[in-house]
Amino acid sequence: MKRVLQDLSFEGLQELCAESGEPKFRADQLYKGLMRGRRISEIPGVPKPFRARLLETFEDEPVRIREVLTAADGTEKYLFELADGNIVEGVLMSYKYGRTQCVSTQVGCRMNCAFCASGLGGLVRDLSAGEILAQVLAVNARAGGTPEKRAVTNLVLMGSGEPFDNYGNTVRFLRLVTAEGGICISPRNISLSTCGLVPRMLDFAEEGIPVNLTVSLHSPSDEERARIMPVARAYKIADILRACDRYFERTGRRYIFEYSLIAGENADRAHAEQLVSLLRGRPCHVNLIRLNEVKEKSLAGVSEKEAYRFLGVLEKGGLSATLRRQIGADIGGACGQLRASRLGGNQPPEE
Repeated sequence: MKRVLQDLSFEGLQELCAESGEPKFRADQLYKGLMRGRRISEIPGVPKPFRARLLETFEDEPVRIREVLTAADGTEKYLFELADGNIVEGVLMSYKYGRTQCVSTQVGCRMNCAFCASGLGGLVRDLSAGEILAQVLAVNARAGGTPEKRAVTNLVLMGSGEPFDNYGNTVRFLRLVTAEGGICISPRNISLSTCGLVPRMLDFAEEGIPVNLTVSLHSPSDEERARIMPVARAYKIADILRACDRYFERTGRRYIFEYSLIAGENADRAHAEQLVSLLRGRPCHVNLIRLNEVKEKSLAGVSEKEAYRFLGVLEKGGLSATLRRQIGADIGGACGQLRASRLGGNQPPEE
């Protein structure tokens, strides 16, 4: 596999052009073309000899949209093919405030959470920063957006993979996607979801990138959490809370806990009350999720009535909390489901 040109910042493109004997404005041509989601072969104004040299070293299209599924509610699910033939997926969700894209940071995942399809088959490899960025550029271009007027307004790093298990590339991606002059998405419009890799959470607090840090919690007790999230055997909830406190101290940004409501596991009144006791008084928000069921897993979601009952206990207990709108269920909206179906040879659901 060749290198990925999207891995380079604008300054990196300037250095590349200087080393190649190209004028300074050539870097600007390349950067503007890449930020519009174009292949190297499609960027206008690049001389044929220089273009040929670039294509000897760099992938013309490191990420391409291979398949798109559209849900009844308008949610779009993408299957991306990488230059080495691996596949990852993403989702574009429409809200009143704009469009949010969910991106993947790894091919597969090794966290093996009990409710998630991303870990089926384990971790294949990390994505480079440019491969993560190319997902955003491709979807933004497909939706008719430009760097000046983005169709993708918000990002969530909640697709396939654990972002902090690919720490260096994730941080580099965040610097690339927020860079002035590029697609320039504000850190405040980006959410990064982790299952709770405490050492990397502490490292990230020092990076100076004030995104919305989101932690997959899913239980108020270590013992129960370990049953559905193997990472909980290594990092306790108390450790996670300390890391969250550090992030708040360094960035001033409140943190978010994701809590998937799983029937018979964590969704009764007792669990809601335990969650209130654990989090009351902290600068945090709880995002409740009705489980998007994965056929390869044995866990089931709860009814809408049960979800709102749980939410009511949290709100009465003084927590800031919301119930996420359930979207994309008819197209396998949960991360990893589309990839798993294609790897398994299954056909997409009828639209």
